[in-house]
Amino acid sequence: MLETARSILRRDPAAHSLLEVLLTYPGLHALFWYRIAHYLSKHKLYVLAGLVSSHGARQTGILIAPAAQIGKRVFIDHGVGVVVGETAVIEDDVTLLHGVTLGSRHESDGQKRHPHIKQGAFIGANAQILGPIVIGEESKVGAGAVVLKNVSAGTTVVGSPAHIATQHKSKVIQVPFSENQQEFKEL
Repeated sequence: MLETARSILRRDPAAHSLLEVLLTYPGLHALFWYRIAHYLSKHKLYVLAGLVSSHGARQTGILIAPAAQIGKRVFIDHGVGVVVGETAVIEDDVTLLHGVTLGSRHESDGQKRHPHIKQGAFIGANAQILGPIVIGEESKVGAGAVVLKNVSAGTTVVGSPAHIATQHKSKVIQVPFSENQQEFKEL
């Protein structure tokens, strides 16, 4: 947890100290409760895992299923309203903002139902990532996006349903400096 707290301190410009991160960041606290619940779940102590998970959700407003797989240095910023489903996988160095849902779209017979978020991805506030899809390495999902299809590595998606964000050419035209502009600027 200390490694995660140090990572948050480096990544969050609002963080003032390691002590502040350790004591006041609900995302870090949710990961603490998740790690205990995950351990219990792996050892088939499902009721205890569920109780710990429920306690963590009440304390932080962040619901992480005990069976989910979460890597290192994951930053859940603000956190309230984040939901991580049972078969979700979150790799290392991922950032999730508040209101993110890693959910399922359809019931299935014990198969993977939730997203796989690859290393270094950034998921914006209130984004909904639904189904057994993959969000690629270092990709970005815009705030409020609804993602129903795989996202390639290094890609930014926005909207509902999510689509690749394109950069439009600038509409500002560079005009050479003239004497008339100089007189106008001096006024």
